[in-house]
Amino acid sequence: MVTYQSVNHFLTSRYESQFKLMNLLELGVEYLVELHDMNSIIWFSGKTVGIVGLGRIGTAIAKRSEAFNCSICYYSRTQKQESKYKYYPSVVELASNCDILVVACPLTKETHHIINREVINALGPKGFLVNIGRGKHVDEPELVSALLEGRLGGAGLDVFENEPHVPEELFELENVVLLPHVGSGTVETRTVMADLVLGNLEAHFLG
Repeated sequence: MVTYQSVNHFLTSRYESQFKLMNLLELGVEYLVELHDMNSIIWFSGKTVGIVGLGRIGTAIAKRSEAFNCSICYYSRTQKQESKYKYYPSVVELASNCDILVVACPLTKETHHIINREVINALGPKGFLVNIGRGKHVDEPELVSALLEGRLGGAGLDVFENEPHVPEELFELENVVLLPHVGSGTVETRTVMADLVLGNLEAHFLG
């Protein structure tokens, strides 16, 4: 019997979570109002991280965030009975109770614009949004206006609603980290992906 291995789910949960945690750290430590004023720096350590979607990537990010003494809470369609993290039954409640909100859920009809004006306002001017899921998870015009108006503290974005288009206003903001959808673009990830592809081909031709 031929056994094939899927590349995306397991690899991205391991390596992408590390890459995106670095995105969190960059947002939380470097891109702040006054970098030369140490009193203004908001450190990632000790913050409450809220995760929208506690799948493989969300869980991996939660575990790595714990190493920085972060408290973890989450929202998902149903409560994970096996999870030790605090569950909130709505994204608005989650946003109201965290410092950093990470979007890591699949894109479905239900999760389209799951991050809307109400959620952004709940996160507030001291909160940070990190979208590592899909661009259409976030109401992008609402995100831009919230950042420009100071209703949101900052954002780290690996994806955009209308890729490859990125709103021009985001390029001018110092409290925003922009990445060109390269969350899995590491040497380690690509190497293991190549190895798995070769392994699958070998399994196929050997029967």
